[in-house]
Amino acid sequence: MTEIEAIDGIPLLPEPSQNLLNERQRVDYRHHREGLIRWMLKLGKNPDRAEGYARQTAKRRATNADMFYRWVWQEYNGYTTTVTHEYADEYTRELAYSDLSDTHKSNLQKTLKMLFRWRKWEFGDSEWQPEITFSGQGSASQPRDYFTQEERKRLRDAALEYGSVPHYCSLTPEQRQEWKRHLAQRFRKPMQDIGREEFERANGFKVPSLVWVSLDVGLRPIEVERAKVSWCDYDNAVLRIPANDSAKNHDNWSVSLQSRTAEILQRWTEERRLYDKYGETDRLWLTREGNPYQSTALKYVLGKLTDLAGIETEDRQLSWYAIRHSVGTYMAREEGLAAAQAQLRHHSVRTTMKYDQAPVEDRRDALSRMG
Repeated sequence: MTEIEAIDGIPLLPEPSQNLLNERQRVDYRHHREGLIRWMLKLGKNPDRAEGYARQTAKRRATNADMFYRWVWQEYNGYTTTVTHEYADEYTRELAYSDLSDTHKSNLQKTLKMLFRWRKWEFGDSEWQPEITFSGQGSASQPRDYFTQEERKRLRDAALEYGSVPHYCSLTPEQRQEWKRHLAQRFRKPMQDIGREEFERANGFKVPSLVWVSLDVGLRPIEVERAKVSWCDYDNAVLRIPANDSAKNHDNWSVSLQSRTAEILQRWTEERRLYDKYGETDRLWLTREGNPYQSTALKYVLGKLTDLAGIETEDRQLSWYAIRHSVGTYMAREEGLAAAQAQLRHHSVRTTMKYDQAPVEDRRDALSRMG
């Protein structure tokens, strides 16, 4: 097998992917690509009429699809050909904050739509409806919704109400003793005084730490998934994200935390030792099922938080990125673009400039002053 194998001039195994895969993966990916390319050329434009794309269009989209697959492999635990709507949504969010032109973003998104049309034809999957769209004319509908300062405070408070320690009756006697010891330290009460009432009112620190860190740092969903205990520097109130774990995978980052966030985070890392599912992993946060948090799980958490906080969500594009967007918007306002760039871990200030906009409440105040 060589990189020059092609259908109508469209490479079956592009060199960048060939360099990432082992021999068995190359065989599988080549077969997968062959099915996609033949479908594009024969049926892709209008399957009902057996009308395919022009060769140049098919070649361009085959290149774009290969870029997407490689992004999936690098962001989500290695090689697969089973791409999902979640991957496409996450990729689109990354595009929205990238320095690419709107035309290029639009073309990449058209490729993803086409890819899922093929998956529907070939595998019976459903077509993909993106959360964010790009016009290709310089006016992409980027996710400009973000949480206001008041909503950020309410989210922080709501996180303290979210979730609880295991139910008293669900624990074995040995486990109950461990939890009693933990709650005795937290409530500063004798261990013999810890009973059902303390279990009922004791909230765990997992969700508060996850939400508070995200509110300070603007964690991307992929960074929530990758977060490790080793990132945490409580004494200096910073999160140290090494290059290998950074979403952009170029630099080591040290980002600031509020001192109260650092305390909540430290309390969580002490508490997480009590859970068996964390026994052999350095992952900072795992779902109830023991999996790393991804976009779907984070969307569920955010929905619960906005309900608890009484935050209006109708007609708003609110995802985990809305937290990140709020960090960029208010950090740019308070400390300028350089501070926002460092806190959001942007390599180019051009990316950060998208957050350099006056929040709506500031503009309202300005109107009042203008008379």
